[in-house]
Amino acid sequence: MENEIIEEYEKIKDKISKEEFLEKMEAMKKEYEDVSFMNDLDIARMVVGTFIDEKNDPIANDEEHVMDKIAKLESGAQDLSVVGRVMGISNPRSFKTKKGKAGKLCNLKLADDTGEIRVVLWTENIKLLKKIKEGDIVQVNKVEVKDGYRSKELHLQPRSTIDLVVSGDGSNDNPNNDSNGNLEDYSNFPEYTEPITSISDITPDTEVNIIARLVRIPSIRTFERNGKEGQVTSLELQDETGKISYTLWNKDTELIKDLDLNEGDSLKILSASARERNGEISLSHWEGRIIKGDFDVPDYEEEIFKIGEAQEVKDVTLLGIVTKIQDTIEFERADGTAGYVKSIEIADDTGSIRVTLWGDDTKLEINKGDILKVTGANIEFDEYASSGYRANTNWNTQIVTSPENEDENLIEILKELQDKIGPVKIELVQEIEDDGEEVDILGRIINLYDAREFQRDDGTLGIVRSGDIADETGMIRLSFWDDKAQTPLDLGSPFLIENARTRMGLYSVELNIGKTARVIPLQDDEVGDLPSFEELEDLIYTKKKIDELEEDDRNIKVIARIIDLQEPNEFQRQDGTPGVVRGMEIGDETGAMRASLWDDKADIVQEVGDAIKIENPRVSFRNDQLELSIGNNTKIFNANEDDLKNLPSFEELEEIIYQSKNIGDLEDDDKNVKIEGVLNDPFGNKILSARCPSCNNRLEQTDDEYICDYCGEDVDKPRYLLMIPGRIEDDTGEISITFFAKLAEELLGMTTDEVAEIIEDSADEGALEGKVEDLNGLTMKIIADVNFDEYNEEIRLNPKKILSKSL
Repeated sequence: MENEIIEEYEKIKDKISKEEFLEKMEAMKKEYEDVSFMNDLDIARMVVGTFIDEKNDPIANDEEHVMDKIAKLESGAQDLSVVGRVMGISNPRSFKTKKGKAGKLCNLKLADDTGEIRVVLWTENIKLLKKIKEGDIVQVNKVEVKDGYRSKELHLQPRSTIDLVVSGDGSNDNPNNDSNGNLEDYSNFPEYTEPITSISDITPDTEVNIIARLVRIPSIRTFERNGKEGQVTSLELQDETGKISYTLWNKDTELIKDLDLNEGDSLKILSASARERNGEISLSHWEGRIIKGDFDVPDYEEEIFKIGEAQEVKDVTLLGIVTKIQDTIEFERADGTAGYVKSIEIADDTGSIRVTLWGDDTKLEINKGDILKVTGANIEFDEYASSGYRANTNWNTQIVTSPENEDENLIEILKELQDKIGPVKIELVQEIEDDGEEVDILGRIINLYDAREFQRDDGTLGIVRSGDIADETGMIRLSFWDDKAQTPLDLGSPFLIENARTRMGLYSVELNIGKTARVIPLQDDEVGDLPSFEELEDLIYTKKKIDELEEDDRNIKVIARIIDLQEPNEFQRQDGTPGVVRGMEIGDETGAMRASLWDDKADIVQEVGDAIKIENPRVSFRNDQLELSIGNNTKIFNANEDDLKNLPSFEELEEIIYQSKNIGDLEDDDKNVKIEGVLNDPFGNKILSARCPSCNNRLEQTDDEYICDYCGEDVDKPRYLLMIPGRIEDDTGEISITFFAKLAEELLGMTTDEVAEIIEDSADEGALEGKVEDLNGLTMKIIADVNFDEYNEEIRLNPKKILSKSL
């Protein structure tokens, strides 16, 4: 043990063992662990005090060291009794120990005829304040002198007391007599006065007392300084001469709750510190005191500023309904820290105005249609605002949603406006005839396409992502731009989209979702009577059979089976970007149809025979027939059980679609006919056609070089098309036929690359002529279309599938 603690134990060693003494110390430590000023020696003395009633005779009682006046107090002195007049009492402040337990502290200003000192009361001492007030002469007992931040301080201990000596009204409640029995004379102690300063008379760098009415309690705001987070708010006070802000910092902000402060309360503020900043005087609460009471101050009459009368003016109160909200924008301040700004718009019966929110206010829960009260805003000129002005808030502004006790007539007017705010139905949006109109819609994402980058005229890169949203009245195309293109979106999920701007599209109105728009995800219990995803699909997409399709059909749904699926072909677009296309044929009980799968859709996972549902394909007329174009805007699903009810099986479709015919009975434009015959006169002298890899046009060869007449460029390595022409014959006649690509490979049993390698190595276009001639007399069963050959003025077969072949 330390020597001082051993000395304490020596005083009671005949009454308790050393081990018991230490155990009692540990137990008392736990009891007083929240008292930050208690050290081990203090604890030891308290243990000793429970065994003996010893009269301490500290050195301060020696004549030469007596500390009977504030000016004589020396740091380290303990168990002192000091008499002085209470010149100030602070409001108790909360604190937390390192272990997270809560405590309180409070300060007194004590003065005698030699000086002034601060007295610190801790959690256990706060109850002593009930017996005293400013102006009382008191004696504080069993206190310790410590070095404070600026000067010496008196700290109360758990066993300390405060005795009232002379009340502030002059009565002597606890007379102290000298050795001759004469009453102590405190006439030389400074007098306590409470001079009240009018707000208009406050000057900087002074300490003042004021009586005023609390007219505004702004939100408590957080800030960061030197890596630590703090809190601040500024109460707005008013007397008959003017207004002033009273700032509470950090733990002092809890006084609002502790003292149950409310707007309209009359307060006495003691020892407020006045300062000047940016030409305005304000007050701060340091060691002052807030007293809530019934003081004589004028009632506050609040004036609501009419939005339609906007002009440059400070400190106004606005009451309106929120008509527009923009997303919060993060920016970097000059010191490198992050700042936040958000714009909203509010309106009353006279007009609307943009309100700019900063910092913590951007996190307030504010929704369109809310009635909002903004107190302490500054109206400023804004050339970009439609009204020419904006309301700028600051750290002393109060923002309240659904305020109470406001003018009933004005609230009724705002509620009427409230009924006109909210999302509109998509069918009404489609009736808008102008670009740039702002609208709100609520619906489910029906289609969603991949984001793509583009380059603007100024060279910067942008991102755009398209999708479709629908409600029970229709569907509309959305374009999400830049940051909004990164918004997480799920197919079928409901969203509220605010501040979207109309754009006149090719067929109908479309919506741009840009910087000022908001994309708000919703839960299913927040969407009212909005239909489910499945219900919307049925409402939006018209189900059609293949024979019912017409050119330029939109918003259709086709349920069919895949009856043929070709391999993907890569190509290069005119802008140099690569593309992929894949041919597919689908059929239902009404017929068959060709479809083209583009880019990502070429990676179809379904196979021949599978039943599929195609939503939103483009129906175009190509090569004298209708064709489905399936790109990013189209969805392909596996058909469900309901879809399959009226769809024939693959085998049944083959019987329906593939009609057997004799060659002699063929007619122009026959489709999917089944022909059985013998292959005659297959031509094998020139079976490769050199094609441009970019545009697929035929290449002309000049001096061993290939030139594309369409692209106008030399081609180092052409893409070859394999083809085997011939004629097919049955008992009723014969007809010309040419097998291309995969079908030609199937006949030869070789790939196009293998054929090209043999011909290039031999430098003989007829190198495989003999192998082709071996196909003469091949009996085969095929599926083909019939086309009219205008050059030869005859019909010919365009084979699509080889069902069987044999010699």
